[in-house]
Amino acid sequence: MSNIQPLFEQIKKIAAPRIVITTHHKPDADALGSSLGLYNFFKKAGIASQIISPTDYGDFLDWMAGEDTIINFEENKTKCEKLVKEADYIFCLDFNALSRINDLGTMVEQSQAIKVLIDHHLNPERFYDYEHWNSESSSTCELLYEVIKLWDYTFMTKEIAQCLYAGIMTDTGSFRFPSTHANTHLAVAELLKFDIEHHLIHENISDSSSEDSVRFVGYIISEKLKLIQEYRVAYMTVTQEELIKFNVATGDTEGLVNYGLEIRGIKLAALFIDRKHLVKMSFRSKGNFPSNEFAAKYFKGGGHFHAAGGQSNLTLEETVEKFKNALPEWAHLLK
Repeated sequence: MSNIQPLFEQIKKIAAPRIVITTHHKPDADALGSSLGLYNFFKKAGIASQIISPTDYGDFLDWMAGEDTIINFEENKTKCEKLVKEADYIFCLDFNALSRINDLGTMVEQSQAIKVLIDHHLNPERFYDYEHWNSESSSTCELLYEVIKLWDYTFMTKEIAQCLYAGIMTDTGSFRFPSTHANTHLAVAELLKFDIEHHLIHENISDSSSEDSVRFVGYIISEKLKLIQEYRVAYMTVTQEELIKFNVATGDTEGLVNYGLEIRGIKLAALFIDRKHLVKMSFRSKGNFPSNEFAAKYFKGGGHFHAAGGQSNLTLEETVEKFKNALPEWAHLLK
């Protein structure tokens, strides 16, 4: 659904529009790529904007143009509150509920600004005035590519194209997930015309891990990967002690859950991380197993059909036990 086409012309009529761009907490390449893609689009159009991230993010994303201008809400709450309160427009990218931006969500909700949603997650909460939303799209970056074509493609630049490519590439699992459609490849083909050196983008995202991070991943796969063959399930757990031992930083667990799904025959992979106050979960699936429904039913979560997340107030051990006990009910979809 989209009613966003006339918005850019409206914004251009304002002498100095105050624009805030935000995305979900612990932003990934799609979240940050779409945010910086929009920031650089406005910059090319001569319009100032400010990105606010609810939290920090992995340093494998710090190569994106404009990244050094992003404000971390957790470190600058007073400044961010002022920006949100005074904003004319707030662009909400790659999230479908204000709870996904933590405490920043309350400020956005109370702001009198016009709110704009660009997103591909299911069932968005109705907190916005304008939208460009499609749950069938590969990524928010692909949706932003569509928005730029609707608005003014002459403002597309190499810097924007690099940001959008990064988000599309990662959210499609390097173009292998079912969400990759013909339009996805057509969009990428257009982005490649800007000489974006896509091999360097892959290197920046995939080949920039610290030694601690590589050893951490190796340890978890070697020592913590468990299989439940009866249900074609693989899962891994990460304790607080292991996070400390390997100096795990933001972004180091990104994609870890996918290793379980690489095993032949596995249809559901899960990752459980003890974050002290909560156990955070990631789910990945194949075939007709709905990760988002599973996460929503048992772990206050949601997401996409084949990729979802959740959380638990139980201990790590209790959470895993709850997970195992839930599997028989879904056995018909795991066979």
